[in-house]
Amino acid sequence: MSDQEDILGTAAEWLGQGETVALATVVETWGSSPRPAGSQLAVTASGRMAGSVSGGCIEGAVAEVAQKTMQDGQPQLLDFGISDERAWEVGLACGGKLKVFVEKLV
Repeated sequence: MSDQEDILGTAAEWLGQGETVALATVVETWGSSPRPAGSQLAVTASGRMAGSVSGGCIEGAVAEVAQKTMQDGQPQLLDFGISDERAWEVGLACGGKLKVFVEKLV
């Protein structure tokens, strides 16, 4: 079973338990990116999380947007990036970008 299947299964289980759930999916990467396109993070309104879209460096920001998306139902496309010049400051060998799509599951 792949990581993606695990996340989707967990999200489905949470939905079945009556939780409100949002799913964040990496849809595009460029340069240094800790997780590949297709990586997912499931978030519940009660604060449960499963999976990863970045190895931890942007999960908090994505979880905040997921909370808003669960409230208003509006999907969002998030754009994160760091320049080559600033990459060393956060422990990356080079800069990179990623786009994350956040949607409420129903």
